[in-house]
Amino acid sequence: MAKIVRAELVMVDLKPKVTRVDAIQTFVSQETPIVRITDADGVIGTGYSYTIGTGGPSVMALLEKTLLPAVIGREAFDIERIWQDLSFLTHATTVGAITAIALAAIDTALWDLKAVKLGLPLHKLAGGAKDEIPLYTTEGGWLHLETEALVADAIAAKANGFAGCKLKVGRPLAEDVARISAVREAVGPAFEIFTDANQAFAVDEAVRRAAAYQRLDIGWLEEPLPADDIEGHAVLSRHTSVPVAVGESVYSALHFREYLERRACSVIQVDVGRIGGITPWLKVSHMAECFNVAVAPHFLMELHVSLCAAVPNARWVEYIPQLDAITLEGMTIRDGRAIPSSAPGLGIAWDFDAIGRMAVEGSQKTIN
Repeated sequence: MAKIVRAELVMVDLKPKVTRVDAIQTFVSQETPIVRITDADGVIGTGYSYTIGTGGPSVMALLEKTLLPAVIGREAFDIERIWQDLSFLTHATTVGAITAIALAAIDTALWDLKAVKLGLPLHKLAGGAKDEIPLYTTEGGWLHLETEALVADAIAAKANGFAGCKLKVGRPLAEDVARISAVREAVGPAFEIFTDANQAFAVDEAVRRAAAYQRLDIGWLEEPLPADDIEGHAVLSRHTSVPVAVGESVYSALHFREYLERRACSVIQVDVGRIGGITPWLKVSHMAECFNVAVAPHFLMELHVSLCAAVPNARWVEYIPQLDAITLEGMTIRDGRAIPSSAPGLGIAWDFDAIGRMAVEGSQKTIN
């Protein structure tokens, strides 16, 4: 083992390759804090997290002023202890998105450093449960797209070996049903169609819509209600056989526990960038396994492919490419399935020259 001697911090702002519109927002920016942690042996671990366009400077300030100074001099392999200490250090501001996103950048860097030092790919270090994970695509299912575009994208995804796609919902119910129906007719019964409401509905509307979507054999209804309405999700789950998926907007393992204990969901979509890093991600995934609940994480496919391969109950990786501008190579896809990297570390081939060129002005900091 060796102590942490330096931390470097930078943020890049990545623009989506396609316009992304859902029931409540348009996603036009991904603020991406990137942390590099160096130990006394000169081994470097790189981690990151993200926002969808707001809050990035606040995350960066928390990292620079509070969290990264607290890791200097710590044993780099004490990942659990460091996570607990940083969580307590910021206990007055948790549970919350800013803190969780900042913790995630540090925690993923520490896991990367450990994996690099041990010469192991992340999916082996974290569990080694699988060699590949099925992919579904979201990139062609945004709410602003017309039906013909949804159908064309789903057909192309199926032809490329993907096993499913996701359609955003939140238009008038008849329009949503017509759009889903058109895709179902085009791809047939064996291709999964997932739906995502992005927290847009109240309980009564979610119950009504789930009944309509159910007739089209959807794979799940994602974020039908505000994420903090656990009771509402429990009510909905009792009223429908459609699987209810949650987790994109949940920032605490204890909140996932409550969802699971109350049978308020059927699929857990824990996001490593929003739960606070790999350390809590693994805890939530194994907790879901104890409830016989599948994991299908939200976004961050380049990192989630390795984590999904690490645990036995991971079912899907969501295809939304976002790191192409700052990586040297993309995630490996074979016959529509995501393949975790065999390289030591997270398996992300960072292009640090591109990161330097794209750095948000004034965001580059070094903490010793």
